[in-house]
Amino acid sequence: MPRPTTPTRHTPATTTATATATATATDRVNGLVPAAGVRAGTTAAPTPTPAARLAQASPAGGPAPFFPTRRPGGPPGLALFLNAGDPPLPLLRDLVLMLDEEGVDCLELAVPFPDSVTDGPVVRRSASRALEAGGAGLDDVLAFIAEVRPHLSRLRIALLADWSHSLKGRDLAAATGEIASAGADGLLVHALPPRLREAHLESARAAGLPVVTTCYASSPAEVRAQAAAQAGAYLYLVAHYGRSGTAPAAGHAALAQTVTGLRAHTTSPIAVGFGVSTRQDVAAVGAAGADAAIIGSAAVAAVERAREDGREVTGAFREFVRSVLPDVPH
Repeated sequence: MPRPTTPTRHTPATTTATATATATATDRVNGLVPAAGVRAGTTAAPTPTPAARLAQASPAGGPAPFFPTRRPGGPPGLALFLNAGDPPLPLLRDLVLMLDEEGVDCLELAVPFPDSVTDGPVVRRSASRALEAGGAGLDDVLAFIAEVRPHLSRLRIALLADWSHSLKGRDLAAATGEIASAGADGLLVHALPPRLREAHLESARAAGLPVVTTCYASSPAEVRAQAAAQAGAYLYLVAHYGRSGTAPAAGHAALAQTVTGLRAHTTSPIAVGFGVSTRQDVAAVGAAGADAAIIGSAAVAAVERAREDGREVTGAFREFVRSVLPDVPH
């Protein structure tokens, strides 16, 4: 989940990478090197860049929005957050395919990391379970995305990677290229130092990888405008300053003025998260004019309940998904 800054700074939590891409990263992006998870010596079709996939998805042949364009009065799109490894990756594959079947627009898939100061207890427990089980590091998650991506017809995957835990020790330009070639459709880098923000954006552009930028509804106007202008995949508007799983006191519909103001600075979709847990909350996000709602803690809790109850996770999570998908007017 996005990392809040101190109330006085409100630094957006999207950042990463050095400005110079290596030849290997460029070759991966251009499909000359197998994507992560493809065994050496086998033949694999070149993996199109995320930007190319979005263009292919547009009926007009131009760039397609990360979330389908809303019809006037239509429901918002839906993104769900999960930690890779909770459930374990073999089970997660079935769950991801189910999300595609059910018409979910986006999975925010986090490479699990410990001690997030911005997440509530539900997400923190999930990350701990994934880390304790092992096998959900960045390379594991990229191999997972590379394997499952060809089987998806609708669902897009936005990878969330923490700077310190997953990226700090790597050549970040190369890592950005690897993330793109693995099949991620967007990238949200958690807690990258602000000094690296421009390098991250340049590396993402070079890799054809749309970025997710973030801001708070309470951020200063200039911070919100910058985050909106730099958004590629979508702008993640954090509903309020606090921990994940908590809702704004005035409700999500009260964000309408903030959403309207952000529209002046971006043509990318605006998605609202924090405290969204029910179909009614999703509808309130839509009433605020946002393009999509992001459900985090409630989605993670649904996985946790299924595992504690000994239920089949994919089936139990399908029930949760159907309970929060917005009603589509006929």
